[in-house]
Amino acid sequence: MSVPYFYEAHLTNNSTTFILSEETSKHCVQVLRMKAGDCIDLTNGIGQLFEATIQVADKRNTTVQINAQKSIDRSTQKITIGISLLKNVTRLEWLLEKATEMGVHTIVPLICEHTIHERFKTERMQNILQSAMIQSQQVWLPHLSEPIAFDKLINEYTAGQKLIAHCAPQDKTNIKNLTVSDDCILLIGPEGDFSVKEIELALSKNYQAIHLGPTRLRTETAGLFALSVLKKF
Repeated sequence: MSVPYFYEAHLTNNSTTFILSEETSKHCVQVLRMKAGDCIDLTNGIGQLFEATIQVADKRNTTVQINAQKSIDRSTQKITIGISLLKNVTRLEWLLEKATEMGVHTIVPLICEHTIHERFKTERMQNILQSAMIQSQQVWLPHLSEPIAFDKLINEYTAGQKLIAHCAPQDKTNIKNLTVSDDCILLIGPEGDFSVKEIELALSKNYQAIHLGPTRLRTETAGLFALSVLKKF
């Protein structure tokens, strides 16, 4: 049986004992029925993995002894995905979960000309990323930015390779024919696609237009498919 795995942002390299958050404590004691002497694994989301033993099992303040720790290097490939907010928030949440499982580096929610819904609950989205990181047993939490206007992202974000996927009828490179950089930013538009003005702005800033195949994909499907092609394993 695998050892339960939890996220604790405040764990540091020199920790020898640690008091778990109330949420983690409750899950250990009330949900998993863990007790003193049981083992758990912890990560702080910035590359450290900690092996620990419960010393005091308490539903609010469980204390653990840190037995061992190790640092795990982040992937040398840095993929940033800028993706429009969606009218159906559940679809965006699904994309954030799956992108985290796949090891995306940064997620930037976009506000585009055709973006219909601009509501974004940052705390909820962060919790989704944390849960996905733990479920996939990773030690690096993706960076999630606040929603940003499309033109602001174009002017502020840089990368060795800049890609924009859109549906306008113009010359585009098949994503499967790309030589993928280790420093890449990918833009995915909203329902209704990017506007002509947005596409022209991106191209003027040296973004490369790409297509994702012969069928028109939903925003979240396009994001996940593109990541699956770009990600090196």
